Amino acid sequence: MDLFDKLEGRPSPLGEFTSEGYGYYTYPKLEGPLGPVMKFNDEDMIVWSINDYLGVGSNEEVKEYDAKIAQDYSLSSPMGARLMTGNSTEHEKLEEELAEFVHKDDAFLLNYGYQGIMSVIHALVDRKDVLIYDELSHACIVDGKQLAMAEKYVFKHNDIESFEKQLERAHRKKKDDGAVLVVTEGAFGMTGDLGILNEMIALKEKYPFRLLVDDAHGVGTMGEDGSGTGTHLGCQDGIDIYFGTFAKAFALIGAFVATDERVVEFLKANVRSQVFAKSVPMPIVKSARKRLQMIKDNPEWREKLWENTNMLRGGLRDMGYNVLPAECPVTPVLTKGSTDLCQTIMRKLREEHGVFVSGVAYPVVPKGTVLIRLIPTAAHTKEQIQKTLDGFEAIKEVVFAEAKKQQKISA
Repeated sequence: MDLFDKLEGRPSPLGEFTSEGYGYYTYPKLEGPLGPVMKFNDEDMIVWSINDYLGVGSNEEVKEYDAKIAQDYSLSSPMGARLMTGNSTEHEKLEEELAEFVHKDDAFLLNYGYQGIMSVIHALVDRKDVLIYDELSHACIVDGKQLAMAEKYVFKHNDIESFEKQLERAHRKKKDDGAVLVVTEGAFGMTGDLGILNEMIALKEKYPFRLLVDDAHGVGTMGEDGSGTGTHLGCQDGIDIYFGTFAKAFALIGAFVATDERVVEFLKANVRSQVFAKSVPMPIVKSARKRLQMIKDNPEWREKLWENTNMLRGGLRDMGYNVLPAECPVTPVLTKGSTDLCQTIMRKLREEHGVFVSGVAYPVVPKGTVLIRLIPTAAHTKEQIQKTLDGFEAIKEVVFAEAKKQQKISA
């Protein structure tokens, strides 16, 4: 059979979202300057789908700095992979600053978060090892475990009994010279709950293992100093390998992994997505340093982020919406309903109230369930939050009617 013919008949897991809904439900175009208000189909929208948690991406000082360093260096410099010709003092300074920020010995700069953690997982374990991961891990972790040659075990989401069961199984079955790597997330991006890091770390005394935490949504937003979920929970020292991305709070491309100096030295020579790829361009490196310093210098951004988060969540709950008990700024609203309801919510909020939200239905979440995920930022105003709440108030009869209908069907 011809490969192209085969692909044509292969359905997408997103179904109609990617066919009939292209350009609206999937691949929508949010245009104009980045910020809490952007253009969608030529209309102003209050946007709740962009992870610029601290408003760094729309900060005027950052924008002016970015323009200057792009002029100074261009996006071409440096050329080549860092291993050969793409290293610089600026790259190394950024790594030092990132390591200090997240309270680790050393750090390694990565081109992208998604490919970065895939390649880190691939480099860390071999055929003699066992890899254990949370069932709700992000797709980048799932793809990383697919690359890894280790034996793989999965535990139920944030279930310490299930986790210990897999640890016991791993130690019983691993090779004598094999090791155990556990991978989880600091803050889960879809549900907003935090990983049970303290409980997991406590089991190290009984079952030796190393812990890799992907804290994409936690770095910059969690912890008194913004250094992440581990700091927030008081267990950063128990995280052996800390992974952060620039794609959220930094509003930039790139990522980093922070750990012991000897492990960073190993990763620099063995993470294939870095060894064989072009170095991070100098303007992005310089901008990351600038943004990191501003995040450290402006704790009021995190305070504003949480103030906005609490106002949004409180208003939704007061109306009767089921806001999941998220512990990071991610604000998930869960309701009973079909794919049609998911589309109706997005369409009504966008077209009737100027509010842009993103939603998911089956197969991303269980059948008969709709999840609307809102991402509050420090840049949102109280007026924008109130207008959003007014929109949710206006559509709640439609939402709740569908929920009641689904409950009757399942009863």
